[in-house]
Amino acid sequence: MGSLNAEPNPARQLSHRARSRRGRLSRHNAPHEALPFRGRKIPAYGLLGDAALTRIEEQADWILEQIGVEFRGDRTALDLFSQAGARIDGERVRFEPGHVRELCASAPAEFQLKGRDSAHTVTLGGDNVVLMPGYGAPFVSDLEKGRRYATLADFRNFVKLAYSAPAMHHSGGTIVEPTDVPVNKRHLDMMLAHLTLSTKPFMGSVTAPERARDSIEMARLVFGRGLMDRHAVMQANINVNSPLIYDDTMSGALRVYAEANQCVCVSPAIFAGAMGPLSPAAVAAQTLAEAMVGIALTQLVRTGCPVVFGSFHSTVNLRTGALTFGSPEANLTTMALTQLGRRLGVPVRSGGGQITASNAPDGQAMQDSAGAMWATLLSGAHQVWHAAGWLEGGLVMSYEKFVMDLDHCGAMLKLLQGFGTEDEAFGRDAYLETGPGENFLSTSHTLRHYTSANFEPQISDAGPYETWAENGSLTSDQRALARWRQMLADYQQPEIKPEIQAALEDFVAERKASMPDEWH
Repeated sequence: MGSLNAEPNPARQLSHRARSRRGRLSRHNAPHEALPFRGRKIPAYGLLGDAALTRIEEQADWILEQIGVEFRGDRTALDLFSQAGARIDGERVRFEPGHVRELCASAPAEFQLKGRDSAHTVTLGGDNVVLMPGYGAPFVSDLEKGRRYATLADFRNFVKLAYSAPAMHHSGGTIVEPTDVPVNKRHLDMMLAHLTLSTKPFMGSVTAPERARDSIEMARLVFGRGLMDRHAVMQANINVNSPLIYDDTMSGALRVYAEANQCVCVSPAIFAGAMGPLSPAAVAAQTLAEAMVGIALTQLVRTGCPVVFGSFHSTVNLRTGALTFGSPEANLTTMALTQLGRRLGVPVRSGGGQITASNAPDGQAMQDSAGAMWATLLSGAHQVWHAAGWLEGGLVMSYEKFVMDLDHCGAMLKLLQGFGTEDEAFGRDAYLETGPGENFLSTSHTLRHYTSANFEPQISDAGPYETWAENGSLTSDQRALARWRQMLADYQQPEIKPEIQAALEDFVAERKASMPDEWH
């Protein structure tokens, strides 16, 4: 006998009340409709006030005036800074307070990255948010084959997955390193994959200036030199060798992309306590200083070149030296840097994303990732790298975590759009169709909106325990295995003109034939 004081079972009550209308609801068994993301509707969270942000900016100026930044092996960059009025001492460049910020002022606050399909053109800046996959992992993993070196086949798979995912707005760059292709040639195969297997914006190679030029030439075969002279279609990821060094590979690639009017994302990589002081304030100031110098160089090469203020930072376990991700200190730094980038007046690439030090797509991985992603998106970042697939501190791209992360990306994008308060949102007609104690499942209002009202994750299982057990007691990563397999099976390559495909393949073949293989 049940207790008179027992909690009522809402699911049982709902089921009982719905019986009379169950047939009506089943006739409207339409698939879930994923509404397109229309930009941020909720305000960005401001962690710091003006006084605190000004102190960080003053510290960045102090670093640039008293310490300076070195450009090693790049005489052209040094000459450009000298002509702009900076102080040059050997390979070190120093600036008067405010000078670098003035040089950055010509960078646009908002611009487009053109997609091969105009439906995939994105805007960076303003209230826009652009999500893209993880970057740079030499390994991949999945539940069947385990952890292994990434291959070109894996790279192509992740381009296909990113193309197929509505929550990914960008094809990414070196999503994984195709280690079965020589180091000096793999950029050609990666570019070919981005340009033919997807129509979303992408990143080109930066590992040598000549590889940057190859990337731009391949893009011109698809988009045309004229369009690329007016619009960005691709990005370059320029990492600073923190603390306070640009080597000639990075600064040389930066200049190649800037000359071609393609987007340059300048991303200092500061691990607190190792590449800079360990406090969030110090990391934020050093990141701002290093990034502003790179942005200034793009403007000296080509005024108005589109740029993104990037960052990649984490804390370090000060007992072991291991990197940590999703920590509260790193997340606070992310929020501060977003504010600083907005004050600088350029789009911001967050240092967060769905990043983790976990070695498996487990609870730790998702907790780390969720913490970093919330800080990233709520603080107002415009572009989020590593939004899907990142595992093991960036050493691994996980197939299962990729699709698990897609669910969280979709949920966060829905959150950023807030909710409306127009007449239809209140559903007054639904009250008139029902009475006190009646359910709303099959009212006209519900049937008008139920395919789009709620975000519907693809991996989560919200059914009862008995059904879950009958279906094999699958965990999230096991369900994710089936999901990414199905996505690859359903993938359809976007159309491309045969003559463009042939021109790309010829370019790749000729460039590969022009140089011997190099494996390091």
